[in-house]
Amino acid sequence: MKQLTKAEEQVMQILWDLDEGVIKEVVEGFEEPRPAYTTVATVLKVLEKKGFVDHKTVGNVHVYFPLVSKREYTRYQFSTLLKDYFSGSFPKLATFFAHENNLTMKDLEEMLKMSHSEITKEVVNIQKP
Repeated sequence: MKQLTKAEEQVMQILWDLDEGVIKEVVEGFEEPRPAYTTVATVLKVLEKKGFVDHKTVGNVHVYFPLVSKREYTRYQFSTLLKDYFSGSFPKLATFFAHENNLTMKDLEEMLKMSHSEITKEVVNIQKP
């Protein structure tokens, strides 16, 4: 998977929220001042070349839709961050995050509970026939 620019990521965020949409709908998804129609059209074409979106033609209009889910891209971004900045160590990342955000013991315990719950769900899903 390739890294997205900030503009590409903004368009993807809107498209993920829409599920599919025409360029005008993507433009309307931006806060003011909105980018030009042609700018969004260009970004969507780049995203198509990168394999992040595709389109279907309805009449004379292109309806764009994501090929990469938000979850897939988030997983990629997170693993890249973990590898590049924390030597692949989740404990180093968690320690950095806890320190930078002045987390309390209660916050850390809640994170552990949530992590345990998610891991348990994953294990159960893997074990289902």
